[in-house]
Amino acid sequence: MKNFSQSLLSLWKELGLNQRVSLAIAACVLLAGMVALVFWSRRPDMQLLYGRLSEKDAAAIISQLQAQNIPHKVLGGGSTVYVPSDQVYRLRMELASKGVPSGDGVGFEIFDKGQFGLSDFVQRTNYLRALQGELARTISQLDGVRSARVMIVQPENRLLLTDQNIKPTASVFVELARNRMDPDAVNAVRNLVANAVQGLQPDQVAVVDQRGHVLSEELKQDPTLGTASSQMRYRQQVEDYLAKKVESMLVPVVGANNAIVRVSAEIETESTSLMQEKYDPEGQVVRSQTVTEDTSNSTEARAGGAVGISANTPEKAGGAAEQQTKPTQVTESNRKNRTTSYEIGRSVTNITRMPGTVRSLTASVFVAERGVGSDGKPLKRSAEELAALKQVVVNALGLKAQPGQSVDSLVSLQEVAFQTEPISQQIQQIQSETRVQGWLETASRYVGVGAALLVLFVFWKMLKKQKIEPVPMELLREPPDATKRALQTNGALSPEILNELIRQKPANIGTALRDWVAVKKS
Repeated sequence: MKNFSQSLLSLWKELGLNQRVSLAIAACVLLAGMVALVFWSRRPDMQLLYGRLSEKDAAAIISQLQAQNIPHKVLGGGSTVYVPSDQVYRLRMELASKGVPSGDGVGFEIFDKGQFGLSDFVQRTNYLRALQGELARTISQLDGVRSARVMIVQPENRLLLTDQNIKPTASVFVELARNRMDPDAVNAVRNLVANAVQGLQPDQVAVVDQRGHVLSEELKQDPTLGTASSQMRYRQQVEDYLAKKVESMLVPVVGANNAIVRVSAEIETESTSLMQEKYDPEGQVVRSQTVTEDTSNSTEARAGGAVGISANTPEKAGGAAEQQTKPTQVTESNRKNRTTSYEIGRSVTNITRMPGTVRSLTASVFVAERGVGSDGKPLKRSAEELAALKQVVVNALGLKAQPGQSVDSLVSLQEVAFQTEPISQQIQQIQSETRVQGWLETASRYVGVGAALLVLFVFWKMLKKQKIEPVPMELLREPPDATKRALQTNGALSPEILNELIRQKPANIGTALRDWVAVKKS
């Protein structure tokens, strides 16, 4: 071991200043690389514990981790927490048992603790808070939404309602992770909130992002198509539906991605009310008939006799009565009335045309060529095949020609060459991207080892490039006059120097002679 250390010390003394500096720098770099490699290998494998956390939830999680002395790492501006991979699932279960993370706002856990003596107003307020918190947590789970807040306004529960038109409304504030939110996602938020609140309609839910844009304004249903946005949206829906309908008919025949269909629809946007009233004079019917019949009979009798005192005398009264005449008068009348009412036939028609009726349709269809034949020329379809495909489009759309117009003019079908990559090339591109991604993931695990090996390789190459000149071991210890002579002879071994070395140390004669013979041979 002593000889080895002396050899290294002797080798170090033989090197020049530049060689010593290079060797020291290489040794420092190698030592630093080895230390970094050791620290990197001892570093635990960190995995995601929770992401997209609020400041309150992140602080609660970090305090729990610090209390248990668990190493952790916080990234993403404090919204993402990483812990060792072997403790991820255990920590999630422990934190979930403690109600962490709780999410934005308070949910239905507000009712977990029994609270007695609360008024009905406080209970309804707590229920509204819990409902808003649960909806906000659910909306925050959507892709592209960082956080959300929900505000619900419900009418007060009163015995006497002065206004029957008061209905619940809701507002949703979302913080987006991207620049925009898809209309389907906005519509999903509206329906989610509307179905969670009794009596709430999707059109009464407003969705606003952090930039102040009202995302739900263009999605409101307008049955009368009174606004321009409603008209354009309804027209787009009709055209997309009809285009997909036709494309689904063509794909089994021409193949996937070999047909492009566009439909243009003219929509009626005005509402019309029409009332027609018609009378039929020939269609008279008896509505009512009244018959009145009157019959009257009258009889009148007249009696005659003596007048004066003789008429009141009892002895002569009976004789006078027998002599008296009794004339009579009989009157009889009959009257009959008949009243008949007739009703003239009448028909009343009320027609109300709502907006949204399709006035006319036109379609444009591009069909890809079948491919390239053996002679290198494209294979085109015949005129009969194109006419059959056009008839399929006409029948699928239900087109009918207007007066002075032909059905063929409503559909344009052309066969063209599509500028698309073959499916095999797309598959190869996807496979190559997947393979490269796998390589990158594998290489990231061994980047530290590779860096250390690279440092060793560079150090070895630098060491091989250094050429050590054969200098006698005792040359540095020679007297000043001998050193001057050695410098004057440009480092060559002269007899004077050899005699001086033999005189100083006879044992060094073997090494000096070997070096001198090697120099002479070269």
